[in-house]
Amino acid sequence: MEYKNKTFIIILPIILAGVLITGILIGNKLSVYNNNITYSKTNKLNSVIDYISDNYVDSISRDKIIEKVIPELLRELDPHSIYIPAQNMESVNEPLVGNFDGIGIQFNIQKDTVIVINTISGGPSEKVGIKAGDRIVNVNDTIIAGIKISNNEVVKKLRGERNSVVFVDIKRSSSSSLINYKIIRGKIPLSSVDVAYMIDDETGYIKISKFARTTYSEFIEAVEKLQPLGLNNIILDLRGNGGGFLDAATNIIDEFLDENKTIVYTQGNNSTKRIIKSTKRGICKNKKIVVLIDEWSASASEIVAGAIQDNDRGTIIGRRSFGKGLVQEPMVFRDGSGIRLTIARYYTPTGRCIQKPYSSGINNYEFDISHRFVNGELLEKDSIHFPDSLKYKTPKGKVVYGGGGIMPDYFIPLDTTYHTKYLTNIINHGLIYQFAFDFTDKNREQLNKFKEYNKILEYLNKQDINKLFINYAKDKGFVADINELKKSKKIILTYLKAYILRNLINDYGFYKMLNTVDKTIIEAKRVLKHN
Repeated sequence: MEYKNKTFIIILPIILAGVLITGILIGNKLSVYNNNITYSKTNKLNSVIDYISDNYVDSISRDKIIEKVIPELLRELDPHSIYIPAQNMESVNEPLVGNFDGIGIQFNIQKDTVIVINTISGGPSEKVGIKAGDRIVNVNDTIIAGIKISNNEVVKKLRGERNSVVFVDIKRSSSSSLINYKIIRGKIPLSSVDVAYMIDDETGYIKISKFARTTYSEFIEAVEKLQPLGLNNIILDLRGNGGGFLDAATNIIDEFLDENKTIVYTQGNNSTKRIIKSTKRGICKNKKIVVLIDEWSASASEIVAGAIQDNDRGTIIGRRSFGKGLVQEPMVFRDGSGIRLTIARYYTPTGRCIQKPYSSGINNYEFDISHRFVNGELLEKDSIHFPDSLKYKTPKGKVVYGGGGIMPDYFIPLDTTYHTKYLTNIINHGLIYQFAFDFTDKNREQLNKFKEYNKILEYLNKQDINKLFINYAKDKGFVADINELKKSKKIILTYLKAYILRNLINDYGFYKMLNTVDKTIIEAKRVLKHN
C-alpha cells in the first residue's frame, strides 16, 4: 500500500452515494414533490443528509449515516481507497510508523495465563529484569491470570503513554512468591527488517516484512553489519510484504542503481507525472542482488522488484506478485478519522503498470489469489498467460509484462512436497507453535545455557523431538499413519526447531532454520553462484 507522507486537516465532508429520492404518499402526508422542496445540485449530498435527518420516520444519527456511507463510496472507486474510523487510526498507522509506547514484551496466552515469550532488547521490561517464561499475574492490582482475557485486553492494560507507570506482578519458576515490578513505559521500536545474516561466506540474507518509516535506515544498518563479514551478494526477501511507504522502497532501490536511472514514476488524471530517479549514493552498486517475491508481495515490494528487473540490475525469483499499482494519499479529518484516496498509478521504468484489473468487482479482486490457486498458477508457470499488448522490453532486451503483478525471472512453484492431511490438520490447529512453546517453557533452564544458534541446534538434535510431537499431537486427537509421517516428517521437524529457536533467539533463529529447506532460497543461492 503506497501513499505519500502528506496530511491535510479538513472539516468532515458530508457524503452520501447511491440514494434515490422519490415522491410518495403515506397516509395524509404529501410527497416531497407536492411540498415543492428544491435542493441545489451542487449541494445534493449535504442536502440528502439534511433531508433524512429532518424527516426520517425514526430517530437516526447523522454521524452514523456518514460513517456507513463513506466506506461504501470509496469502495465503489477502487479496491485500495479506504476510510479509517478515528478509533482505528492508531492501530492502522502503527506498523508503518515504526514504534509505539509500551513495556516492550512479546507475550502469548496459554491456559488463561499471560506468558512472556521474549523481552524487546533495550526496552523497559528488559531493563527492570523481566525474563522470557515469566507469568504475568497482576497488572496495576488487577488479576489477569486464570481468567479468560484476550490479546487486545492485555495490550490495552500494558500499553500507555511514554513515561507513564505500570505495576506488574510476575510468577517465576525459580521463585515461590510473586515478584513485583514497576515499569516506566517507553518507546518500543517496531522492526521492519525481520532478520539480516550471512547465509554463506559471501551472501547476506535480508528479510523485510513491510516498508515503514524506519525501513531504509534499518536496511542500511543491516548492510553495514554484514559488510565486514564478506558481503558480496544480497538475497532481499520480500515475500509476504504488502507494501508501505513509497520513499522507503525507492531509497533502498537507490542503493543498487547507478546515478540517474528511473526507479518508478507515478501519474494520475489530477496529479502530474512524477519521476523518481537514482542518485549518486549506491552503497550496494557492486553487489549482486536477488529479490524474492510471491503472490502476497504487493505495492512497494513490487516497486523494488520492478525497478531491479527493468534496469537489468538483478534477478527476481518466486511467484507472480499481487498486482497493486495504485498510490494512496492520506487525508485526516478533525475527528481523527481519515481516508486514503487513490490519486495515481505507479509505473516501472519500462512503463509497466503493475495494477491488476478490478473492473469485474471488488469480490473477484479480493479472491484473485484463490483463483490463481484453483487455476494452477501457483503450481505451474505455464498456467500464467499475459497478452502481447502488455509486453515490454528492458534495456538489455529481456521481455517483461505489465497488467497484473511482477512475473519473476525464475518461477518457484508452491511447495507441496511434504503435504499431507496430517500436516494440514496440525498447522490449522496451531499444534506446531503450541508444542514449540511448551517444549521451550519446560526446558527453559537447560536451553538458556546456550546463547548461539549452533549450540541450541546441537542440543535440539539430541532430543527426540519428532517422537515427542507425535505423542503430543495424538493426545490432542491427531493421529497420522506411517506414510503421512514419512512424507511430512522433515518439514514438521524443521518448523518445530524453527519455532523453538524463535522463542530463544528471535527471528534470526527462526529464519535461519527454515531457510535450510526453503526451495526459493536454495534457487537464489544457485543463481547467485552461476550468474
